[in-house]
Amino acid sequence: MSYLKFDKNLMINLEQSLPKEMLRTNQAGAYHCTTVVGCNTRKQHGLFVMPLPQMDTYRPHVLLSSLDETVIQHGAPFNLGLHRYHGGVYSPNGHKYIREFDCENVPRTTYRVGGVILTKEKIFITNENRLLIRYTLVEAHSPTTLEFRPFLAFRDSNELCIANDQLNRDCTPVANGIATCMYPGYPTLYMQFSRKPEWVNDGHWYKDIEYVKDLERGVPYTEDLWVPGYFKIPIKKGESIIFSAGVEEISPRSLAHLYEKEIATRTNRTSFYNCLKNSAKQFYLFSGDEAYMLSGYPWGVILARNTFMSLPGNTLSVHHTADFEKIMGTASRALERFMENGYKSTHILGIDLPDIPLWAVRAVQQYAKTEGAEAARKLYAPFIEKVLDYILGNNHPNLHVDEESGMVSTIGTDYAVSWMNSQINGKPVIPRTGYLVEFNGLWYNALRFAAELLKDVPEYAEKAEMWAETAEKMKQPFVDMFLNDYGYLYDYVDPVTGFASPEVRPNMVIAIGLDYCPLDRRQRKGVLDVATRELLTPKGLRTLSPKSYGYHPFYLGSPEEREISLHQGPARPWLMGFYADAYLKVFGFSGVSYIDRMLIGFEDEMTQGCIGSLSQLYDGNPPFTGRGAISHATNVAEVLRTIRTLKKFNVEPTTQK
Repeated sequence: MSYLKFDKNLMINLEQSLPKEMLRTNQAGAYHCTTVVGCNTRKQHGLFVMPLPQMDTYRPHVLLSSLDETVIQHGAPFNLGLHRYHGGVYSPNGHKYIREFDCENVPRTTYRVGGVILTKEKIFITNENRLLIRYTLVEAHSPTTLEFRPFLAFRDSNELCIANDQLNRDCTPVANGIATCMYPGYPTLYMQFSRKPEWVNDGHWYKDIEYVKDLERGVPYTEDLWVPGYFKIPIKKGESIIFSAGVEEISPRSLAHLYEKEIATRTNRTSFYNCLKNSAKQFYLFSGDEAYMLSGYPWGVILARNTFMSLPGNTLSVHHTADFEKIMGTASRALERFMENGYKSTHILGIDLPDIPLWAVRAVQQYAKTEGAEAARKLYAPFIEKVLDYILGNNHPNLHVDEESGMVSTIGTDYAVSWMNSQINGKPVIPRTGYLVEFNGLWYNALRFAAELLKDVPEYAEKAEMWAETAEKMKQPFVDMFLNDYGYLYDYVDPVTGFASPEVRPNMVIAIGLDYCPLDRRQRKGVLDVATRELLTPKGLRTLSPKSYGYHPFYLGSPEEREISLHQGPARPWLMGFYADAYLKVFGFSGVSYIDRMLIGFEDEMTQGCIGSLSQLYDGNPPFTGRGAISHATNVAEVLRTIRTLKKFNVEPTTQK
């Protein structure tokens, strides 16, 4: 039985099937994303969505929104498509013909129309902007014809298309298909088949298509899509036809071979680990000599913090060391340019934020743990030295090292400086400023790691000793500043006002989950106890304790309401990676079974939301519904890293079995 299979009872029930989404990418920024029944519920959904660097860096654009198939027998049409129109009307209700959806290898939908059984399988070509769909007529008792209507958008994935007269209606014949481009500046879209179809030029606007997820989010949700005509092609029992959508013309004869070659490289989603491994690779973005890590889908961008945070888990934990080195190379060069001359990368956003150098060192630390200290020294010793010299020299515009204590502080009143970065009207919802607990935890960890890694290398020995001394100097001030009488850590301390934030937040778990921590084992256990009681959920750690003022567990409402609640209660799966590390440091082998059981809550999500992946966040209260981006790089990364951590205890995680 497939690990990810849904039967007709679920598929025909839109209340159950519409919330389930699927995602496929090409590791070059393009993706295909929709619901398991093929009904787009977000403006970011589309059959063929790709970035256009020549227009606006790596923002995705929807070229082909969907492709409606129609089965024709005895002159009677049976449309397999599904759209939601104005007033919540669904048409043409093609989901009622679905008998099964299987996503173990490639997304495969099986339709039954009378005596006709038709399968549809979709696959993206790796590092090429091309989507292939293979249709196979499994059963038919009479002559059968298929029709295909392409719904075109040619728009930014965050915008909407409105019927207009400025579009280009031309459809140019190409081998076994057509080529079209709706607006200047966009690439030409080639739609071709493995067999020659008949093209019927019959252009129409399909108006008032609604996206229910955008309606729920309180943002514009209605658009018009252009259908330039339709393809007709007869098909025989046992025959397969392959459809190709791409921005370059292809030889139709090569489609079958290309499909088989690509499918042979795929890892079947037969377990929790395999699902996350596939999901992890979807965040890779290769562009020429550069390599990046996308923050998530369907509206993810390349963020410096998310890159360094998620890079180890999404590469090293799935044995993709070369990909770590490529992506780290691109990101570290961008950080070095900023440190040298203040240049802010146009591709990697937020490279100037104060904690970025700290997360970068932590990424190298994870590399050293998996690939060995010698490999880390060989590749990253000069980079680590530059980072620490930069910070200790107080060269960062918003990260200051206190000479007396060695602690680091930042100013976060004017704009958000940490990962808790929600803002309204340009101002942070949570103005974390001064001495932030995870900043100082990361700084202590960076100093200790660098000193240990390079102490025996002659050219770094003197600096390594100084780094170790700085770490030792800040150890007691860290404890004195953050550890309170209730056994947990203040979230931040503002030296200007003297205010110490008593809110119970998960940032303290980051500090105690790092390899090097200023707290002793007893103190870490006290922090862990509070986090377990007040923050732990089956979907990760809450961003705020329910006992704290301003707790908002549900990420719902208008854009402003969601921005307020973003870090005021919803749970984040990636924090479980630090919680697991802290727990195992305190309890050792005896804590393995407990962490293993906690992972089950994430395995449950493989058939919810974006199947085979993890959402950006989850409500802080039951039933812990997934919200935000449907597939999030940092969440996938840290759960994968936790699975790998358990394996180091020579225990096969339950979620692997």
